[in-house]
Amino acid sequence: MPHFDPFYADKLRGPLGAAEADAVLDLTGKAAAEAEAAIRDVLERSRFARRSTLAVKLSPPPEGGGETLFQPVGRQLLDARKRDWIEHLHTLPGRDGLGFFVVLAGRPREG
Repeated sequence: MPHFDPFYADKLRGPLGAAEADAVLDLTGKAAAEAEAAIRDVLERSRFARRSTLAVKLSPPPEGGGETLFQPVGRQLLDARKRDWIEHLHTLPGRDGLGFFVVLAGRPREG
């Protein structure tokens, strides 16, 4: 599809998921503080690297309901998007479970 940005061409082919990501950050079974630190580390490192994609996997809600990392991790990613550290952010497709697909902006291009 020569007339589309690769990101949008991939969206036309189907939802982007873990298989299409450059890396996967698996936070299943992690505590909130550990997950927050892992996301913070990835975001900090991404600011000095090339543009890349990341799938963030989260644990599903426990049997009978309960809290997940979806909201706290989502807030952290939205904050990074406001800072222009993230270009695109959406939830993973159902086949990949609970989580996010993130396009990390990386280091700004010079000249």
